Amino acid sequence: MRRSSYILVLLLILGAIPFAGSGQSGLMRRIPRPGSGGGGGKDSLQHRDANADSITITFRYLDSSRGQKFDSSIYDFTKRFPLPWTHFNLGNVGNPTHSMAFPELMRPGWDHGFHSYDVYNFNDYDTRFYNTTRPYSELNYQLGSQLEQIIRFQHTQNILPNWNAAFEYRLINSPGLFQNANTNHNNYRFSSWYESKSKRYQNFFVIVGNKLQSGDNGGIRTDQSYLDSIGFENRSAIPTQLGPNQNVSRNFFSSDIATGTRYTNASYLMRQQYDIVGQKDSIVTDSSVIPLFYPRLRLEHTIDYRTYKYRFTDTAPDSAYYKYYFNIDTPKIYFTQDFWKELVNDFSIYQFPDAKNSQQFFKAGATLQNLSGSFDSGRVTRRYYNFFLHGEYRNKSRNKKWDIEAYGNFYVNGMNAGDYNGHIDLKRLISRKIGYLQVGFENVNRTPSFTYDSLSSFYLGTYKNFKKENNTEIFASIDVPRLQLKLTGRYTLMSNYTYYSAFNQPNQYSTIFNVLQLTAQKQFRLGRRGWNWKSWVILQQITGAAPLNLPLVLTRNQIGYDGHLGYKNLLISFGLEFRYYSPYKADVYSPVMGQFVYQDRQQVRLSFPETAAFMHFRIKTFTAYVRAENLNSLNMSQWKFTNNNIISPDYPYPGLQIRVGVYWSFIN
Repeated sequence: MRRSSYILVLLLILGAIPFAGSGQSGLMRRIPRPGSGGGGGKDSLQHRDANADSITITFRYLDSSRGQKFDSSIYDFTKRFPLPWTHFNLGNVGNPTHSMAFPELMRPGWDHGFHSYDVYNFNDYDTRFYNTTRPYSELNYQLGSQLEQIIRFQHTQNILPNWNAAFEYRLINSPGLFQNANTNHNNYRFSSWYESKSKRYQNFFVIVGNKLQSGDNGGIRTDQSYLDSIGFENRSAIPTQLGPNQNVSRNFFSSDIATGTRYTNASYLMRQQYDIVGQKDSIVTDSSVIPLFYPRLRLEHTIDYRTYKYRFTDTAPDSAYYKYYFNIDTPKIYFTQDFWKELVNDFSIYQFPDAKNSQQFFKAGATLQNLSGSFDSGRVTRRYYNFFLHGEYRNKSRNKKWDIEAYGNFYVNGMNAGDYNGHIDLKRLISRKIGYLQVGFENVNRTPSFTYDSLSSFYLGTYKNFKKENNTEIFASIDVPRLQLKLTGRYTLMSNYTYYSAFNQPNQYSTIFNVLQLTAQKQFRLGRRGWNWKSWVILQQITGAAPLNLPLVLTRNQIGYDGHLGYKNLLISFGLEFRYYSPYKADVYSPVMGQFVYQDRQQVRLSFPETAAFMHFRIKTFTAYVRAENLNSLNMSQWKFTNNNIISPDYPYPGLQIRVGVYWSFIN
């Protein structure tokens, strides 16, 4: 603990060091300012200091040209925590996660098949490209029970008025409550956005790296007796299915994983755009002339090189466990690995019908994808390719009443020939009183993920020939900001659904079935003095005997206060938070495969909703989150937090967890 405190002080000192260079781009004058965040307060980054200096900072994403500002709301801790509220993990932050809500449709084309750790990855598609008038830094430090620690640092500045660079780093380290569940994740991201002075050329550059390490214990041994036994109040003494019996390490620097998963991936992306046809313009101010350019015809080239390495290692394998679940006669050390290299070259053309509206365009392009896969611990290598065409149309009308998005991909040749997807959605502002209505449709025809291919090192079952999956979805939503209400409905029709029917056996369900999902978000006022009830509710229903289990009801509720308590510079949110899901047969986890497996024998249920007490507050550029989670685990007879909920068969959640997170913003 003392050593980690030294690290925190050092990072604070480094974060406070001013960075050289600043600038203001003329582009900032053309970016619209969206509404403030849901917390009810003004963005702290707009605060003026004694010298009347201020910062203007916006960001955009790679596939969007819309400028956005930071969300200043503080009531939702999941925006700061890597785990979405609809997910569960296997007892420790950094362990595999699984969604209890029916997921979005997967994309066509090649897919490696490992997604249990997706929420812990940095990605290039969610990279923020900033434009800021002054250097900006943010340091986040979160400390939880059992020495759970999350450190995140980010910095951005305009090197030149038309060139921004940003860097971001995150560490997730948690020993966990149970044996062999320790985690150590490292993520980094560097981005650069350059725009020529003439506004005709843009260059986006991203480097992303993720090193994820997680112990896999296979769950605790057998029944509930260990959890109920007085002799095992120290949960780290409960024996687990996998891994050596050892004391849980509390070393902050420890990344020793005797039995578990090591996933590493990296991405190096560069996108260049050049407007060959367009219209010049300018804004004249008292002190300068700011050039503008409205594109009509744009060329774009994207090159992206990625590597993916998925490994499972057990240095002390239990021969009985591997024989029973995987039919494997294990050696002294069990090791398996898939290693992929991917090179993507894409060329696209944009056409802008309206010179004054860059949010309306047609896009057409072609992509060549080269793949190299290494299997059987490197003894087998295969090379593949895909060639596919894609098109897109977007239009956010200048009066902001219509928002249209349509896109599609078709795989012409290669490994995934015949895969395709088509998507369209329309969003319309009905009126300021009623709000927004959105409707959409999507169809996806895709080859099952490569882990369903017998060539994969992680294919351990009997051979099966899998057909392409086909999924169709119809969705609609209505958003009424005046009532703080949003309703969404999704109807999904699925055929040739692929899943795991045993710890080592992939399978396919050929019968067509459908899933209906209804979602509601609503905030209710409880009086006139800042007391609110925020509610998220998801209802899900599956037809037929499909091998897919979802809770019928999944809900999250917050009851508390949001406001200033009479202090101008204080924004505070405190109260109680509850999460509940109806009883259902949750998927179990296969550690060796890295996959969640369908089961229809054991039902998981909550004896009491997961309960947390929270207090979140922000004072100017300082934000803090203080939370006491899993209060529902209190054993009234012993006054100890030992009533652990079982979230997945053999995987209990920990008892009381205290989390404290502090977040500083520095404007240099």
